[in-house]
Amino acid sequence: MEGSKMSLKFLHLHLHGLIRSNNLELGRDSDTGGQTKYVLELVKSLANTSEVDQVDLVTRFINDTKVDNDYSKEQEFVEPGVKILRFKFGPNKYLRKELLWPYLDELTETLFAYYKKTNNKPNWIHAHYADAGYVGVKLSKYLKVPLIFTGHSLGREKQRKLLDAGLKMNQIEKLYFISKRINAEEEALKFADVVVTSTKQESVHQYSQYLSFSSLKAKVIPPGVDHKKFHHIHSTTETSEIDDMMLPFLKDLRKPPLLTIARAVRRKNIPALVEAYGRSEKLKRKTNLILVLGCRDSTSKLDPQQKDVFQKIFEIIDKYNLYGKVAYPKKHTPAQIPSLYRWAASRRGLFVNSALAEPFGLTLLEASSCGLPIISTEDGGPKEIQSKCKNGLLVDVTDINKFKGMLEKGIANSSEWKLWSRNGIEGVHRHFSWNTHVRSYLATLTDKYQTSSISSSSAIKQSCLKGSSSLIKPH
Repeated sequence: MEGSKMSLKFLHLHLHGLIRSNNLELGRDSDTGGQTKYVLELVKSLANTSEVDQVDLVTRFINDTKVDNDYSKEQEFVEPGVKILRFKFGPNKYLRKELLWPYLDELTETLFAYYKKTNNKPNWIHAHYADAGYVGVKLSKYLKVPLIFTGHSLGREKQRKLLDAGLKMNQIEKLYFISKRINAEEEALKFADVVVTSTKQESVHQYSQYLSFSSLKAKVIPPGVDHKKFHHIHSTTETSEIDDMMLPFLKDLRKPPLLTIARAVRRKNIPALVEAYGRSEKLKRKTNLILVLGCRDSTSKLDPQQKDVFQKIFEIIDKYNLYGKVAYPKKHTPAQIPSLYRWAASRRGLFVNSALAEPFGLTLLEASSCGLPIISTEDGGPKEIQSKCKNGLLVDVTDINKFKGMLEKGIANSSEWKLWSRNGIEGVHRHFSWNTHVRSYLATLTDKYQTSSISSSSAIKQSCLKGSSSLIKPH
């Protein structure tokens, strides 16, 4: 119809963990982290463009007393144009991602039947992580729809880091079913039409470990930050609220905090941070260490990996008698995350990322947008964030003494701290926004292919780049 707007349809596959339209349970476990937030922000940002009519976000139907009832809703409307579709595959109970492999074919068949029945197949499928990649490849072939793949965290890189950390290959296989994951990634990279990565380093050094990866398919599109939530203007109310959260743990709330926000999983390497802190008389004297490691009722109810991480943390706290200097609150709300960054910034603190492998590091952008400088692993994404923002220091986190020294250096110079803080705010605003991300995303797709609802690739590309809403469907 002449005069009507183009209406692209997207199917995003995010199969493991817990995802809903709001109040994300980030850090609940190893499966509910930054990827969840990225996917939700991406689908919402896509739906807010004039070119996109519909976004389906497919995840797992879960009916389990251990998780909220929200995850048993078959459909959930996120906002106009976006809905979460939950399909049952495997048992009703919540399962960690490594246990989902036997049930993925069931989901593939269900989705194929669903889109054939509704006669509303997408123009693009975007698969997030290896499990979704496995389903995405098959569904792409069945529906004859092009495939986008984002690995988020890659199996070969994880395997390498875990071997370096001392785990044996048989342990890694038993814990993570790593060979299934790597094989699925190889297939997804082979058949994907576009591979979206967050950093150039990720593309050049991580994806290139795969035989089927082609750099010609790769497009680096950094994630964005919600600048309305993550800003540097702090209030006395939120400062007081975070003080109350830390009061049960700390003797002196006025000290600059070394803040980390991460899941309690081995990859995040939190015990190494506590060890580095414990070895430093300077850090113990001048700073507090704040460990925000998701939400928990009791460590006894955590999964084995999280239990192990907390046990190591508690042992190190005891070893160096860090009581009164280290905070590890049990609960926080999503709304308190920006407040935590601003609270730490108001006390001239630092945000610390100690991860062994960090494909991107969204928390680094969030912290920086709030004016909080960073000390981060020199792996992966942080290198590119630092190159653009000049907002802190990078370090080899596997060397505890180097790690300790860099933390000490980070708190040593107040004028340098102010420069990093200012650079971070300005750099994130300049280089990392969701509008920029989505414009680049859509332009990439229209560069590669003409979908069934597209009459003029060049017209669409111009619209993507300019943000025009004057596109028309073929007639």
